[in-house]
Amino acid sequence: MAQEHPAFRSGFVAIVGRPNVGKSTLLNQLVGRKVAIMSNRPQTTRHQIRGVVTTDSGQMIFIDTPGIHKPKHRLGEAMVETALAALREVDVVLFVADITSSQIDQDRQILQRMRDLTTPVILVLNKIDAEEKGKILSKIEQYQSLYPFAEHIPVSAKRGTQLNVLTEQIMFVLPEGPKYYPDHMVTDHPESFLIEEMIREKVIHLTREEIPHSVAVVLEQMEQRPRGTLYVQAVIYTERDSQKGILIGKQGAMLKKVGELARAELERLLGNKMYLELWVKVKKDWRNDDSVLRRFGFENLS
Repeated sequence: MAQEHPAFRSGFVAIVGRPNVGKSTLLNQLVGRKVAIMSNRPQTTRHQIRGVVTTDSGQMIFIDTPGIHKPKHRLGEAMVETALAALREVDVVLFVADITSSQIDQDRQILQRMRDLTTPVILVLNKIDAEEKGKILSKIEQYQSLYPFAEHIPVSAKRGTQLNVLTEQIMFVLPEGPKYYPDHMVTDHPESFLIEEMIREKVIHLTREEIPHSVAVVLEQMEQRPRGTLYVQAVIYTERDSQKGILIGKQGAMLKKVGELARAELERLLGNKMYLELWVKVKKDWRNDDSVLRRFGFENLS
């Protein structure tokens, strides 16, 4: 009698939660390489970022989403709609919460917006490496009273703790299905998207508090030059002349540093030598301009 092989499981997994709870770190750890930019500042992720994990028994397509928050401008509204839209398109939802945070009321408000979901929701309590065991158990009980989670799994995305348990549970919940992406693929975003995001990440890390949220990066040109060098020209948009001055820096020092850091990491990720040329332009109040937002790739505008 022929031995039966276990069924191949596959599906889409949304990663949702408040800003700055570790969603992008979790995605990168699960995929095994950097596909989403990271920062300790909230609202870093603006789009759905997909990461693909393929094993012998299944394929998980993770979708990292912008943090759900109370928006203050049209960009914020588009970001929240992007996050909520992901919930309607997936097979499993990972609700990520920061176990060290006291802002459980904000999580309660988000979970109330998820009440009508029929999709299984797994509670992922992140940052257990920074919390005492007794408090972890207490937090689990608190969250279980807020929502009928299919399962709860405490993890440390930063250290990779319990992520194998998480992926096993996801595979258990996913339906039988096809292989959506080739084995080698870890993201379905084009190189141009990764380049824009990496430049924006370096701006976030290097500039003052008022700069990161008002910055957008748009790739203007990308071409392969002789001897394999990738030539890239990109524009960093901001909202005020004073912010432009900060981004350029004294004698161009800040812009040069942004370019150096972005190029070094992109060359490592893409495996290609790169010439990166950056410009800074002002687009006043672009976060409230629907036409500009659409040009910058934000389609979820009602």
